[in-house]
Amino acid sequence: MRVLLVNMPWSPIDLPSLALGILRRSVDERTSGRADVLHANLEFTDWITRRTEFTADDYQYYALSSYFMGCGDWVFSSALYDDPEWRVPEFTASMRGKLRDERMRMSKELHRVVPEFVQETAERIVAAGPDVVGFTSTFQQNTAALAAAKYVKRLAPHIRTVMGGANCDAEQGHATHRNFPFVDFVVRGEGEAAFPQLLTALDEGGDLSAVPGLCHRGADGESVANPMSTRPLPPATILPPDYSGYFERLASSVARNWVEPKLVVEGARGCWWGEKHHCTFCGLNGSFMQFRSKSPETFYEEIMDLARRHRVLDMYLVDNILDMGYLTTVLPRIIDSGYDLRMHIEIKANMRRPQLRTLARAGMIYVQPGIESLNSRVLDLMDKGVSGCQNVRMLRDGAETGLSVSWNYLHGFPGESASDYEPVIAQIPALEHLDPPVDLSARIAIERFSPYFNRPELGFTGLRPEEHYRFTYDLPESELLDMAYVFEAPERGITKPTVTALNEALAAWKKRHADSRLTHADLGDRIVLVSRRHAFDWGALELTAPTEIAAFRLLDQPHAPAALTRKLAAKLPGHPVDEAAVHALLQHWVTLGLVFTDGGQYVHLAPAAVNEDLLRLDFMRHTHAVAAPPERPDDAARPLVAHV
Repeated sequence: MRVLLVNMPWSPIDLPSLALGILRRSVDERTSGRADVLHANLEFTDWITRRTEFTADDYQYYALSSYFMGCGDWVFSSALYDDPEWRVPEFTASMRGKLRDERMRMSKELHRVVPEFVQETAERIVAAGPDVVGFTSTFQQNTAALAAAKYVKRLAPHIRTVMGGANCDAEQGHATHRNFPFVDFVVRGEGEAAFPQLLTALDEGGDLSAVPGLCHRGADGESVANPMSTRPLPPATILPPDYSGYFERLASSVARNWVEPKLVVEGARGCWWGEKHHCTFCGLNGSFMQFRSKSPETFYEEIMDLARRHRVLDMYLVDNILDMGYLTTVLPRIIDSGYDLRMHIEIKANMRRPQLRTLARAGMIYVQPGIESLNSRVLDLMDKGVSGCQNVRMLRDGAETGLSVSWNYLHGFPGESASDYEPVIAQIPALEHLDPPVDLSARIAIERFSPYFNRPELGFTGLRPEEHYRFTYDLPESELLDMAYVFEAPERGITKPTVTALNEALAAWKKRHADSRLTHADLGDRIVLVSRRHAFDWGALELTAPTEIAAFRLLDQPHAPAALTRKLAAKLPGHPVDEAAVHALLQHWVTLGLVFTDGGQYVHLAPAAVNEDLLRLDFMRHTHAVAAPPERPDDAARPLVAHV
C-alpha cells in the first residue's frame, strides 16, 4: 500500500511536521505499506512568490500571528468552496480596523489565487499514485487540508482520504467527517497507533469499528465515530520522527532564505501540572492531559540521532512542560556530549536558578515559562500555582543565566479588577531591563478543552464559535460549535481604561528594553548596583550597611516583610532589626526600582553582573568609586555615586 502524507499551508516552514514524521515511521515500521511526505507548505512558498510580493513575514502572519482572527483559514476557504470571491464582504467587514491596508489587500489576493495552487497540488498527489493520502491539520491548516482532500477526491475517487491532527480531536474530528463527505476517514487522538490500524484494516478488509477514535462511513453513508481511547499511548510506544526529505526540499525552496530550520523533538506529552491543576484558560492538551515521558536514554538518543543525521543543532521541543527528571538525566548528558545545541522548551515559572543554569548549559536557551501575569491574585484565578514575585524572579534569573524568556501577558479573567493591575503597571518601568512579553496584553480566548469552556460556573456562558468560523465555513452554527477550537464570550475582568494603561506600559517596556540595564555585584563587604533605566535618575548604588546587604541577599527569593525581619534578626544578632524599619527599607527600594512587590511579597530585580559590568566593578573595587554609565546626554545631571 502506498501512502502519501501531506503538510499543507500554513504549517511553519522552519519546522518539519512532527506529526507526519511520526506517522511516516509508523507506516513504514508497523504496516506493509510505504509512506512519503509532500511538503506542500514549502511548495506553496515557491508557488506564491512567483505570483505576488509575498515575504517571510507574510507567511508568519498567516501561519501564526493571525490565528485568533482566522485569516489563514479564510484565505483557503475560496478553494474549499470553489469560489474565489467566497465571503469577501463578510471578511472585509469583520477585519476593518483590525488589518492594515496592505494585509487586507494581501489576504484578498491570496484568497483569489489559492484555488489554482490547490488544484495543482491535487494533480501532483494523484500523479504520485497513492492508495491513501493523509492530511495533517493543526492551527490554520484546516481549510487548506480540506480543500486539497476535496480536489483529490474529485480527480481520483478511488484514493482514500484521511485527516488527523489537533484540529480533528474529539468533537472537532467528528464534525469534520460528517460535514465534508470527500474526507473518507478522520483519525481522532494520537494517530501513530490508530493510523496503522486503519491502513491494515483497509489492506486486509478488517473491521473499521475496531480502530479507536476513527470516524468512517457506515453502510448507509452516514458518519460513524468510534469511541476514542480512554488511555493515552505509553511513552515507550511513541516513535521518533522520520524527517527524510524536509531539509532537501527546504534547500531548493525560496524559503531557505527566510528561515533557519529547526528540528522538532518530543520527550513528553500531557502536563504534570495540569493533571492536578488545569490552568483555567488552557486547552492545549486536548483529550489527553495525562503526563507521560520517554525514558531518559530514549530521549537522549533521539536528540543525538536527529542532530547527527540532519546536521542541525537548533531544536524545538514540543513538550507542553519539561519533565523535571530530565534535569538530572538527559540534560547532563547533553552538556557532556559537546554538541552546541540551541533549544526551545516550555517550563514552569517557579524553577530555581541552579535548574535554569542547567537548562542554559544544555542549550535550552529559549524558554517559555507560561508567565501570563505578574499579579498573584490573577495568577490564582488562572490556577497557575505561582506568584507574581516568582514570575518576576524567573525573568531576573533568566537574564542572569543567559536564557531568552518568551512569555505572554493575558487579561480578561472573571473576578479580576483594576486594583490587580494598577500596582503592576506602576512598577513596569523598574522591569525594563528584563525580557518583556512578546506582545501587548491580550484578552484571553476561550479554547475548547479548557476549564473555562467545560465549566460555565467559572464565569463564561453563552459561548459562540469565533466570528471567523462563520465567514470561513458554510455550516450552521450547531455544526460550528463542534468544529471550532476558539469561542466568543462576553468580556470579563478589566475594562478598556485599565487595558489601555497596561498596554501603554508594556509598549514602553518593549521600546526601552534594549537600552535598559540593572545589575548587581556582591563584593562581600558591599553590594554594588549599576542601573540605566528611563524612569530612574541614579546610575550606581552601593549597599554598605550589614542590614541592607543581608536583606538584599535574602530578597534573591520572594519574602514578606515579617519573614524577612525574622531572618535578618537571626543572621545579624548584633544588629537590632524591627519590621517597621524593614518595611521602610523595602518601600525605599521599590521607589528606587531595586525590588518588585506583589501580594505582600518582595523580590529584588538585579541579575548578577557579567561581562563588561564585571570589568567596571573590578575597577570600582580598587577605586571605591561607582560611576553611572555615560550613555545619555542627561547623565551629567545624574549622581555619580550614591550610598543607600
